[in-house]
Amino acid sequence: MRQNAPSQAPGRGADQLSGGASVYAMLTLTVALWGSAFPASKAVVDSVPHQIAALLRFGFGGLVIVAWLLASGRRLTVSLADLGRTAVAGMLGVFGYNTLFFWGLSLAPSIDGSIIVPVFAPVITTAISVLLLRERTSGARIAGLAVGIGGSVVFLLGVGSLADGKRLLGDLVYLAAAVSWSAYTLVAKRILKGDPLKATALATICGSIALAAVAAPALHSVDWSRLSGDFWLVVAYLAVGPTAIAYVFYYRGVHAVGPTTASVMMFLSPVFGGLGSVLFLHEKLTWMQAVGAALMVVGALLAVTGRLLPRWRRANVAAGADPLEPSPARESTTS
Repeated sequence: MRQNAPSQAPGRGADQLSGGASVYAMLTLTVALWGSAFPASKAVVDSVPHQIAALLRFGFGGLVIVAWLLASGRRLTVSLADLGRTAVAGMLGVFGYNTLFFWGLSLAPSIDGSIIVPVFAPVITTAISVLLLRERTSGARIAGLAVGIGGSVVFLLGVGSLADGKRLLGDLVYLAAAVSWSAYTLVAKRILKGDPLKATALATICGSIALAAVAAPALHSVDWSRLSGDFWLVVAYLAVGPTAIAYVFYYRGVHAVGPTTASVMMFLSPVFGGLGSVLFLHEKLTWMQAVGAALMVVGALLAVTGRLLPRWRRANVAAGADPLEPSPARESTTS
């Protein structure tokens, strides 16, 4: 009887599989844009204080998302309950993460952040899921958490300890940014409901208002007339690509395949971010940092998937299931 099942809905499985493939393509583009944001944002931070750099990226990014929303014929109306949920998301994913992200850029090379944030964030996400959300786990995932955390320690030691205290502080700030992003990843699917474009616009506006409050005291310190056209081109790119497009696509990806798989896709971000940092900013890692980064990647893969080489099951994707997420039958009863 099972062999006859496909004939009952001709073409449906292929359509769903195509949809699954498009989600992963969308997430790949997202992490490529985010990877490029590390060296691009570093260039902005070199010209203005980090608080203002964060505001410029997300202030303009929020305007782009709102324009996108209105151009699509939708209205920016929101209920009080939805406003509360999107404010929480905005404080975690926009204000909290980017305050720390741009602060880290002002202290340490962008190549450090391009590795620490996207690789360590899935480790933190898994740790929170296991320790606080009571997600069932395995010995391999526990070992992965230990290896990932150990790798981060090796990475930090590779900075040069007290000999390069500014870079070490920056890397610690990057770690804090990873924690903020993990919290955003975990709550986004639960609290951001409905239209992803509208939800992202509201969250970005809420986060940008908080960024503006923090940046306001530093606005007078910038000689705006001396900022070059290249500077504003980079700001425009950050607002449109890594902010407006990437945030909307990531939100859609989290809802389509779940936060765990979306986090795994972030492992591609260091490739784009690291290459950009090396090619355009001429940054580099120490050999000890490279070892720590490798340990972090191995540990993160084990922690998130329970195996070094995740098995992407086409049947599960075709059925609309996340191949890395626990099935409903295995999930904890906690809500």
